[in-house]
Amino acid sequence: MAWSGGLAEWTEGNTAFVSVAFSWRANDAYARCSWLHSEGYKVRVGGPGIVDRRLRSQFEGIAEIGGQVDAITHHNPDATFASRGCPVGCYFCIVPRMEGVKFTLIPDFTPRPILCDNNVSALPDDYQDHIIERYKAHNVKLEDINSGFEPHTFSEITYRRWKSFYRGNWRFAYDEMKEREQVINMIRILKDEPAYKKRVYVLVGNEPYADCMERVQSVIDWGCEPHVQPLIPLGALAKSPIVQYDWTERKLKDLTRWANKWIWRTVKFQDYSNTYKGAN
Repeated sequence: MAWSGGLAEWTEGNTAFVSVAFSWRANDAYARCSWLHSEGYKVRVGGPGIVDRRLRSQFEGIAEIGGQVDAITHHNPDATFASRGCPVGCYFCIVPRMEGVKFTLIPDFTPRPILCDNNVSALPDDYQDHIIERYKAHNVKLEDINSGFEPHTFSEITYRRWKSFYRGNWRFAYDEMKEREQVINMIRILKDEPAYKKRVYVLVGNEPYADCMERVQSVIDWGCEPHVQPLIPLGALAKSPIVQYDWTERKLKDLTRWANKWIWRTVKFQDYSNTYKGAN
């Protein structure tokens, strides 16, 4: 099933719910809440996209903000969570603010094909086993661990535990140069996996160009496939990257396109960036 695109809406009786995954959909959410309110619904709105206080303030008077609502299946009916939160606390991630830096376990979760937990390999070993056994008991195939594994906590034991059951892509991140050794170790553990199953999220724009490009190229050289994600500020109303260090917006867009459309398989980035005319 396809994802909602960051904005989900549904009704239960006389109550309408609007869930906002990304801050750049906050204005769209406001328009929907306004219309639903005018139609006589009691409106509730929430989600990671409106954690920022200045974004929440515009909904006052037309919608109740926040509260505990399981919205994930309205964004994708095939998605589920077995835990919330993440102990890493990355400054560029909304999870610490939204869900906290301690895990909240959901042992009676409903198994579905897409597991969206924020940091599976950092979960207690017995709880990882519990997730697998619950999938087996419900006879549900786990097709994608959407947010992936953490190189700092991924081990041979982690690999053996999930390899016997999980057939999807191995997703993990290489966000900063200081993580190099942990990423190399995880790639060593995954050495027998084909390149297309090793999907590495590479944050760019958060370090100088040379460092970011080295991380992207290293992922390719190590036999993996990069998925580039430019740094976007939390609470941004437009899906536009932060431009800092020696970056330009065009170079960020070019690198993202070059990596995520697999153009790196046939063209070096410097050749692509110097000739591509479609970027703004």
